[in-house]
Amino acid sequence: MARLLAIDYGLKRTGIAVSDPLQLIATGLTTIHSQELIPFLKNYFKTEEVEKIIIGLPVNWDGSDTHGTAPATEAIRILKKNFPKLEIVTVDERFTSSMAKEAMLQMGMKKKDRRDKKIVDEIAATIILQEFMESLNS
Repeated sequence: MARLLAIDYGLKRTGIAVSDPLQLIATGLTTIHSQELIPFLKNYFKTEEVEKIIIGLPVNWDGSDTHGTAPATEAIRILKKNFPKLEIVTVDERFTSSMAKEAMLQMGMKKKDRRDKKIVDEIAATIILQEFMESLNS
């Protein structure tokens, strides 16, 4: 089986997580500058087989757009253009950043480390992927 790859896209930074080849476990991969997303993925896909990209789409409680919806939608368009053979799935990413911060607190991370937005973005991508994989099995 090929891996699944999840993206928590932001204007400045993008968190990336991947599954194991059996698609059982989500693991944070990295956080990169958002403008580096396509070159990073092209390089990653040279060494790893990926079946799907799961990307979080930020929306408000009522389903309306947030300030992050348009940039994420544009990122999806660019992903589809650059990787036309890959299935790209959008998922609701409400609360993933707050869930990531809560997970960091529960892991006992120091306050200084919890303020590192790169770590938050990577964990948020991991949560997006884990929830997606759980939804496939329910």
